[in-house]
Amino acid sequence: MARTYRNSPRKKSISSMFSITLILIFVNIITFILFLILIGLDFPIDYIAIKPLNILQGDYIWTFITSMFMHAGFFHLFVNMFSLFFIGSLVERILGRKRYFYFYMVAGLFAGLFFVLSSLAFAADLDTFAVGASGALFGLVGLLVLLTPNLPVFVMFIPIPIKMKYAGPGILVVLWLISVAGDIPIGNTAHFGGLLAGLIYGLYLKKKYKRKTEYLKKVFS
Repeated sequence: MARTYRNSPRKKSISSMFSITLILIFVNIITFILFLILIGLDFPIDYIAIKPLNILQGDYIWTFITSMFMHAGFFHLFVNMFSLFFIGSLVERILGRKRYFYFYMVAGLFAGLFFVLSSLAFAADLDTFAVGASGALFGLVGLLVLLTPNLPVFVMFIPIPIKMKYAGPGILVVLWLISVAGDIPIGNTAHFGGLLAGLIYGLYLKKKYKRKTEYLKKVFS
Protein backbone atom coordinates (compact mmCIF):
# COMPACT_ATOMS: atom_id res chain seq x y z
CA MET A 1 0.00 0.00 0.00
CA ALA A 2 1.03 3.61 -0.40
CA ARG A 3 3.27 5.05 2.31
CA THR A 4 3.79 8.65 3.33
CA TYR A 5 7.04 10.30 4.35
CA ARG A 6 8.06 13.76 5.43
CA ASN A 7 9.05 15.91 2.52
CA SER A 8 12.76 16.56 2.26
CA PRO A 9 14.17 19.65 0.52
CA ARG A 10 15.34 17.83 -2.58
CA LYS A 11 14.78 18.57 -6.22
CA LYS A 12 11.98 16.65 -7.88
CA SER A 13 12.66 14.72 -11.06
CA ILE A 14 10.61 15.43 -14.16
CA SER A 15 8.88 12.04 -13.94
CA SER A 16 7.77 12.69 -10.36
CA MET A 17 5.94 15.83 -11.49
CA PHE A 18 3.42 13.73 -13.42
CA SER A 19 1.31 10.80 -12.31
CA ILE A 20 2.24 7.33 -13.57
CA THR A 21 -1.20 7.14 -15.14
CA LEU A 22 -0.59 10.23 -17.28
CA ILE A 23 2.84 8.91 -18.26
CA LEU A 24 1.32 5.56 -19.30
CA ILE A 25 -1.32 7.35 -21.36
CA PHE A 26 1.35 9.47 -23.05
CA VAL A 27 3.51 6.41 -23.81
CA ASN A 28 0.50 4.54 -25.23
CA ILE A 29 -0.36 7.43 -27.55
CA ILE A 30 3.22 7.90 -28.75
CA THR A 31 3.84 4.19 -29.34
CA PHE A 32 0.51 3.85 -31.13
CA ILE A 33 1.50 6.61 -33.56
CA LEU A 34 4.99 5.13 -33.97
CA PHE A 35 3.75 1.60 -34.58
CA LEU A 36 1.11 2.94 -36.99
CA ILE A 37 3.86 4.60 -39.04
CA LEU A 38 6.01 1.47 -38.98
CA ILE A 39 3.14 -0.77 -40.09
CA GLY A 40 2.42 1.69 -42.90
CA LEU A 41 6.02 1.10 -44.00
CA ASP A 42 5.37 -2.66 -44.15
CA PHE A 43 6.99 -3.31 -40.77
CA PRO A 44 5.94 -6.88 -39.75
CA ILE A 45 3.17 -6.83 -37.15
CA ASP A 46 4.73 -9.98 -35.68
CA TYR A 47 7.34 -7.71 -34.12
CA ILE A 48 4.68 -5.72 -32.26
CA ALA A 49 1.53 -7.74 -31.56
CA ILE A 50 1.49 -10.90 -29.50
CA LYS A 51 0.65 -14.08 -31.40
CA PRO A 52 0.39 -17.46 -29.63
CA LEU A 53 2.11 -19.37 -32.44
CA ASN A 54 5.14 -17.07 -32.30
CA ILE A 55 5.43 -17.34 -28.52
CA LEU A 56 5.07 -21.12 -28.51
CA GLN A 57 7.90 -21.29 -31.05
CA GLY A 58 10.05 -19.07 -28.84
CA ASP A 59 9.92 -16.13 -31.23
CA TYR A 60 9.24 -12.43 -30.57
CA ILE A 61 9.02 -12.81 -26.79
CA TRP A 62 9.24 -9.04 -26.39
CA THR A 63 5.72 -8.74 -27.83
CA PHE A 64 4.42 -9.50 -24.33
CA ILE A 65 5.40 -5.87 -23.65
CA THR A 66 5.02 -4.15 -27.03
CA SER A 67 1.49 -5.51 -27.47
CA MET A 68 0.48 -3.73 -24.25
CA PHE A 69 1.24 -0.37 -25.88
CA MET A 70 -0.25 -1.00 -29.33
CA HIS A 71 -3.93 -0.63 -30.24
CA ALA A 72 -6.06 -1.78 -33.16
CA GLY A 73 -7.33 1.71 -34.01
CA PHE A 74 -8.07 5.19 -32.71
CA PHE A 75 -11.36 4.14 -31.07
CA HIS A 76 -9.64 1.23 -29.33
CA LEU A 77 -6.94 3.58 -28.08
CA PHE A 78 -9.44 6.23 -26.94
CA VAL A 79 -11.62 3.80 -24.97
CA ASN A 80 -8.65 2.26 -23.20
CA MET A 81 -6.95 5.56 -22.39
CA PHE A 82 -10.22 7.13 -21.23
CA SER A 83 -10.75 4.17 -18.89
CA LEU A 84 -7.13 4.23 -17.74
CA PHE A 85 -7.37 7.90 -16.82
CA PHE A 86 -10.19 7.30 -14.33
CA ILE A 87 -9.46 3.77 -13.11
CA GLY A 88 -5.69 4.15 -13.08
CA SER A 89 -5.78 7.46 -11.22
CA LEU A 90 -7.73 5.87 -8.37
CA VAL A 91 -5.55 2.75 -8.17
CA GLU A 92 -2.41 4.90 -8.24
CA ARG A 93 -3.69 6.86 -5.23
CA ILE A 94 -4.37 3.63 -3.39
CA LEU A 95 -1.14 1.77 -4.18
CA GLY A 96 1.36 4.58 -4.65
CA ARG A 97 3.37 5.32 -7.80
CA LYS A 98 5.94 2.54 -7.74
CA ARG A 99 3.69 -0.31 -6.61
CA TYR A 100 1.01 0.82 -9.08
CA PHE A 101 3.42 0.81 -12.02
CA TYR A 102 4.80 -2.63 -11.21
CA PHE A 103 1.31 -4.06 -10.79
CA TYR A 104 0.10 -2.51 -14.06
CA MET A 105 2.96 -4.12 -15.96
CA VAL A 106 2.63 -7.50 -14.25
CA ALA A 107 -1.13 -7.54 -14.88
CA GLY A 108 -0.55 -6.79 -18.57
CA LEU A 109 2.10 -9.49 -18.87
CA PHE A 110 -0.09 -12.02 -17.07
CA ALA A 111 -2.99 -11.16 -19.40
CA GLY A 112 -0.78 -11.81 -22.42
CA LEU A 113 0.45 -15.10 -20.99
CA PHE A 114 -3.11 -16.16 -20.19
CA PHE A 115 -4.12 -15.32 -23.77
CA VAL A 116 -1.35 -17.52 -25.18
CA LEU A 117 -1.97 -20.46 -22.85
CA SER A 118 -5.75 -20.36 -23.28
CA SER A 119 -5.32 -20.35 -27.06
CA LEU A 120 -3.31 -23.54 -26.74
CA ALA A 121 -5.64 -25.13 -24.17
CA PHE A 122 -8.83 -24.48 -26.13
CA ALA A 123 -7.32 -25.21 -29.55
CA ALA A 124 -8.00 -21.67 -30.72
CA ASP A 125 -6.46 -20.05 -33.80
CA LEU A 126 -2.79 -19.71 -32.88
CA ASP A 127 -2.30 -17.15 -35.66
CA THR A 128 -4.57 -14.61 -33.95
CA PHE A 129 -2.88 -11.38 -32.89
CA ALA A 130 -3.69 -9.48 -29.69
CA VAL A 131 -2.89 -5.87 -28.81
CA GLY A 132 -4.06 -3.30 -26.30
CA ALA A 133 -3.84 -2.08 -22.74
CA SER A 134 -7.13 -3.68 -21.74
CA GLY A 135 -5.47 -6.72 -20.15
CA ALA A 136 -3.64 -4.47 -17.70
CA LEU A 137 -6.78 -2.36 -17.31
CA PHE A 138 -8.79 -5.38 -16.26
CA GLY A 139 -6.06 -6.07 -13.72
CA LEU A 140 -6.83 -2.67 -12.17
CA VAL A 141 -10.54 -3.45 -12.32
CA GLY A 142 -10.06 -6.81 -10.62
CA LEU A 143 -8.09 -5.14 -7.85
CA LEU A 144 -10.85 -2.57 -7.26
CA VAL A 145 -13.48 -5.31 -7.23
CA LEU A 146 -11.86 -6.62 -4.05
CA LEU A 147 -10.56 -3.42 -2.44
CA THR A 148 -13.51 -1.12 -3.24
CA PRO A 149 -16.41 -3.50 -4.02
CA ASN A 150 -19.14 -0.98 -3.25
CA LEU A 151 -17.62 1.92 -5.18
CA PRO A 152 -20.32 3.28 -7.55
CA VAL A 153 -19.04 3.59 -11.13
CA PHE A 154 -20.54 4.44 -14.51
CA VAL A 155 -20.11 1.81 -17.21
CA MET A 156 -20.12 2.71 -20.88
CA PHE A 157 -23.49 4.25 -21.79
CA ILE A 158 -25.43 3.13 -18.70
CA PRO A 159 -26.70 6.34 -17.01
CA ILE A 160 -26.86 4.89 -13.49
CA PRO A 161 -23.93 3.99 -11.20
CA ILE A 162 -23.18 0.33 -10.61
CA LYS A 163 -21.18 -1.09 -7.72
CA MET A 164 -17.67 -2.11 -8.74
CA LYS A 165 -18.16 -5.71 -7.58
CA TYR A 166 -20.88 -6.05 -10.23
CA ALA A 167 -19.49 -3.68 -12.86
CA GLY A 168 -16.09 -5.40 -13.15
CA PRO A 169 -17.29 -8.91 -13.98
CA GLY A 170 -20.28 -7.45 -15.83
CA ILE A 171 -18.09 -5.59 -18.33
CA LEU A 172 -16.19 -8.81 -19.00
CA VAL A 173 -19.41 -10.73 -19.69
CA VAL A 174 -20.85 -7.97 -21.92
CA LEU A 175 -17.69 -7.80 -24.03
CA TRP A 176 -17.72 -11.58 -24.35
CA LEU A 177 -21.34 -11.56 -25.54
CA ILE A 178 -20.63 -8.75 -28.01
CA SER A 179 -17.68 -10.63 -29.48
CA VAL A 180 -19.72 -13.82 -29.88
CA ALA A 181 -22.91 -12.20 -31.21
CA GLY A 182 -21.13 -9.85 -33.59
CA ASP A 183 -18.21 -12.11 -34.42
CA ILE A 184 -15.87 -9.32 -33.31
CA PRO A 185 -12.25 -10.17 -32.42
CA ILE A 186 -12.03 -9.09 -28.77
CA GLY A 187 -9.27 -10.39 -26.49
CA ASN A 188 -11.64 -11.92 -23.95
CA THR A 189 -9.16 -14.40 -22.55
CA ALA A 190 -6.60 -11.62 -22.08
CA HIS A 191 -9.25 -9.56 -20.27
CA PHE A 192 -10.06 -12.49 -18.03
CA GLY A 193 -6.37 -13.07 -17.34
CA GLY A 194 -5.94 -9.43 -16.33
CA LEU A 195 -9.00 -9.56 -14.09
CA LEU A 196 -7.66 -12.72 -12.48
CA ALA A 197 -4.30 -11.04 -11.81
CA GLY A 198 -6.12 -8.16 -10.12
CA LEU A 199 -8.17 -10.50 -7.94
CA ILE A 200 -5.07 -12.43 -6.88
CA TYR A 201 -3.20 -9.25 -5.96
CA GLY A 202 -6.28 -7.93 -4.20
CA LEU A 203 -6.46 -11.05 -2.04
CA TYR A 204 -2.78 -10.64 -1.18
CA LEU A 205 -3.27 -7.01 -0.13
CA LYS A 206 -6.38 -7.82 1.91
CA LYS A 207 -4.44 -10.47 3.80
CA LYS A 208 -1.28 -8.40 4.35
CA TYR A 209 -2.93 -5.03 5.00
CA LYS A 210 -6.18 -6.07 6.63
CA ARG A 211 -6.89 -2.80 8.46
CA LYS A 212 -5.98 -0.56 5.53
CA THR A 213 -8.05 -2.53 3.04
CA GLU A 214 -11.03 -2.57 5.40
CA TYR A 215 -10.69 1.20 5.73
CA LEU A 216 -10.61 1.56 1.93
CA LYS A 217 -13.74 -0.54 1.64
CA LYS A 218 -15.57 1.81 4.00
CA VAL A 219 -14.29 5.02 2.43
CA PHE A 220 -15.15 4.05 -1.15
CA SER A 221 -18.72 2.91 -0.49
